[in-house]
Amino acid sequence: MNASEHTEEPTSQAPSALASRDRWRDHHSSSAPLIGLTTYLEQAQTGVWDVPAAFLPKVYFEAVTRAGGIAVLLPPQPVDESIANRVLDGLDGLIITGGKDVDPARYGQEPHATTDVPRRDRDAWEDALLTAAIDRELPFLGICRGLQVLNVSLGGTLHQHLPDVIGSTRYNAGYGKFTENAVEVHAGTKAGELLDDAEALAVHSYHHQAIDEVAPGLTVSARSDDGTIQAVEVDSVPFGVAVQWHPEENADDLRLFAGLVEAAREYRR
Repeated sequence: MNASEHTEEPTSQAPSALASRDRWRDHHSSSAPLIGLTTYLEQAQTGVWDVPAAFLPKVYFEAVTRAGGIAVLLPPQPVDESIANRVLDGLDGLIITGGKDVDPARYGQEPHATTDVPRRDRDAWEDALLTAAIDRELPFLGICRGLQVLNVSLGGTLHQHLPDVIGSTRYNAGYGKFTENAVEVHAGTKAGELLDDAEALAVHSYHHQAIDEVAPGLTVSARSDDGTIQAVEVDSVPFGVAVQWHPEENADDLRLFAGLVEAAREYRR
């Protein structure tokens, strides 16, 4: 390619159309809220490397971007109140993602034989971020482990192995395979508002733990037919929703992510 070919302007669009397109892109990029997503910190293999690494499945942050947000990943790291607040200073919304079981010592129990080896670094990181988010009313969404972290952070407890309680493994088939379950979303709640008060919402499940004692300040906003709590929300904030299922696994239903992004956009304003 010679110099004249390299610098030739495209003829398919007039300069005014290009300028209009660029202004549209700049406007929407500048108004898109920043959503922080917590990540795993585990041993990971890629190519010749086998090292501790922070990572998050693509479906999480892809759901955020498709809903109109900008995704920012938040790996576990040393944390205190001031660090948590400094992180949230740069965000408009927060997602506490799925992952390993919460350390049962945090809610005064000994570990069940099936409970994961605790990741205390991640527990402390997410607890600090959630506490600071609630204090400043930053919109947040908890997913699976995120619901459990929220409940424990506010003083609730967990069933460490749900099959012992309900007598089945309907919520966890293992081997990375999600199961489909129906949940009833309660009317008059934020989850009900976002999910049209669905009486039989089909969701993707992958959990062997669930809420036992509900923490003070939380309202249950969805259950499944066996009584398992499937969603809660924080009474004291405009948008603090957590679900036990994995909404990121349903690419056709972005309502929870869209609700968070819109709340984050309002928070930013």
